[in-house]
Amino acid sequence: MNVFEILSKYKDEFLIGAGVTIKIAILVWIIGLIVGGLLGILGAKYKRFIGIPSRTISFILGGIPALVFLFWLHYPAQRIFNVVIDGFYSTVFALSVINTFLIADLVRNALSTFPEQYIVSAEVMGFSSREITWKIQIPLILRQIIPSVLITEIVMLHSTLFGSFIAVDEIFRIALRVNSEVYRPVEVFSILAIFFLIISLPIAGFASWLKKRYSRNLSKI
Repeated sequence: MNVFEILSKYKDEFLIGAGVTIKIAILVWIIGLIVGGLLGILGAKYKRFIGIPSRTISFILGGIPALVFLFWLHYPAQRIFNVVIDGFYSTVFALSVINTFLIADLVRNALSTFPEQYIVSAEVMGFSSREITWKIQIPLILRQIIPSVLITEIVMLHSTLFGSFIAVDEIFRIALRVNSEVYRPVEVFSILAIFFLIISLPIAGFASWLKKRYSRNLSKI
């Protein structure tokens, strides 16, 4: 069987797996961007009470492989609290936690290292605090962090594969199931690779363009 024959025969299964993968990724992106953004802003503003604990948690999470963290949440943690949670929600929660602190680090660092001379210059020119925030700080910070944020979200998309290890029917688990029936690993996993390339390459390309277009010129503004 070639790629097209496998797709034709198992298209429904692949569509279900792709749908689950995309759903996990979107939830993780939304939660991570919103909560992580707020945590980063608060961490920069309240360095002692929020910034330091946030950095500590990020440091700890950075030393734990995402798969190990997911397994711990899905098995030992559920046993400790005597609950049973579907693997889909365990995957969303685990990846959202990781994404949240990654985004928080990016936002907090960007705010903490924002050039003070821009604010001073704006104050001298008569800008209000609100105008400085919305017309100077936010645009410059977004230019700086968006490329890194996009790359982080690609990593989160790829990390959805870990859900297959706790019985989540995302696209990698579907590919394994299909391959066990047809035993055509080259064709089956080529389909899987193409799926991720279709989603990841445009995002990576956009992030690269933004980085070349804006990030390197930040100091010249």
